[in-house]
Amino acid sequence: MQRMIRLLVVVLVLGLGGLWGSAWFMRQPGESLSDAFLRQASFLTGRESEAPFAGGIRLPQGVTMGGPFTMLDQDGRTVTQADFGGQLLVGYFGYSFCPDVCPTELGSIGAAMDLLSEAEAARVTPLFVTVDPQRDTPEQLKVYVSNFHPRMVGLTGTPEQVAEMARKFRVYYSKVQRPEMTEYLMDHSSFIYLIGGDGQVRSLLRPLTSPEEIAAAIRAQLPRS
Repeated sequence: MQRMIRLLVVVLVLGLGGLWGSAWFMRQPGESLSDAFLRQASFLTGRESEAPFAGGIRLPQGVTMGGPFTMLDQDGRTVTQADFGGQLLVGYFGYSFCPDVCPTELGSIGAAMDLLSEAEAARVTPLFVTVDPQRDTPEQLKVYVSNFHPRMVGLTGTPEQVAEMARKFRVYYSKVQRPEMTEYLMDHSSFIYLIGGDGQVRSLLRPLTSPEEIAAAIRAQLPRS
């Protein structure tokens, strides 16, 4: 029985790896890796992706993402999911040396925060989680997140802590080092996560979602007071 379970785990890991590889090679011009992954998964399962709604992309029934985490914030303090006091978290996984998509998405999140009323914004924390802990120290993140919104929190940690949080939120990331490059890049998925007070993902927003749509999705996920 244990041998069969191990075999099934290996098959699952290889299958997911193959699906990410297929998404990489088959993605269309201008399509993000995360969108290509969803498209490939939908094709293989014969099911269409969940349609967007006011609160983002609904997760398929029975699928869960997220959970408790322990990381370091931009002030070097150890924080857990419980330290956010039940607030709605608007999370994004990336890295501060990202040349394009990360600042674009974080800028949109910051702009969406400014579209919320003062009462709404007080119940929301924008969250940037690095997938590059080697370079993204707390000091580096403190400078970086201040560029996007005063309420934005940056999280880093040990490689193991980052990998564990990424696993719980099903975030893909991989170091890319080419001979002609002086610095490495990080390839990563690019969804925006709306995370409830229990640490579970409520919905996903696709890359390039407008600030107006992000703000509407946030409002749809805020509990009515």
